[in-house]
Amino acid sequence: MGAVPEAASAKLVVEDVGKRFAGDAGGAVVALAGADLHVAPGEFVSIVGPSGCGKSTLFNIVAGLTRPTRGRVLLDGEQLDSLLGRVGYMPQKDLLMPWRSVLDNVTLGLEMSGVARKQARAQAQAELGRFGLKGFEQRWPSNLSGGMRQRAALLRTFLAGRELMLLDEPFGALDALTRQTMQEWLLDVWQADRKTILFITHDVEEAVYLSDRVYVMTGRPGSVQMCVEIDLPRPRRFELHGSPAFVALKQRLLTPLHEASRSQLDAVVG
Repeated sequence: MGAVPEAASAKLVVEDVGKRFAGDAGGAVVALAGADLHVAPGEFVSIVGPSGCGKSTLFNIVAGLTRPTRGRVLLDGEQLDSLLGRVGYMPQKDLLMPWRSVLDNVTLGLEMSGVARKQARAQAQAELGRFGLKGFEQRWPSNLSGGMRQRAALLRTFLAGRELMLLDEPFGALDALTRQTMQEWLLDVWQADRKTILFITHDVEEAVYLSDRVYVMTGRPGSVQMCVEIDLPRPRRFELHGSPAFVALKQRLLTPLHEASRSQLDAVVG
């Protein structure tokens, strides 16, 4: 396993977190079977794992949308009664409201937090250029490309002002070229702000390219089976993908992922 921050200094600590859901006929489905991870302030950490291994369930727990069946989550060393509203969370879909302009979409979180509409708009206007949305303030979401919709959703998440941001496969639905551009752009934004990011992806190359560390989860019921330190220099650019160090890290992650996926398939077929 790669080096992880001490719990006392971590921004986020997930400790033996498990989740069981009620199933049909009185049965139960175990989505998580004791996940552990630490994220230090300002780190970019990714989670990879087979489909259905509980990654999004873990995010919902960290975001305060559901409670764990076991274990605990610490934010800045505190175990809170509710994490809801304490972290920024961007789910897989951008969830832009089609009847609101780009400007009104990105300020929605601020307004819901009690920020005056005029002030919220001023804050958004100051960031539109950096997020590639300058001149598109009054466009409807239906008039935006996939990449621009994701930029708007990310700006809405950034404007919420939370130091910890959960990004659940934000680029998963984009074409390869747009995805590459968005990855480079996200790294630039993160490098400037150094918010703490926990990122879910199915793309191992994306995880290696973006991250300081990558956690690999087992098949369902999910738990963390390894943590890999991504000791590649920053700032990073796409040419890094062809380097021997990058390829070696990618293979190191792919091997346990393939094994987990095969075990999960065998369990279903068996």
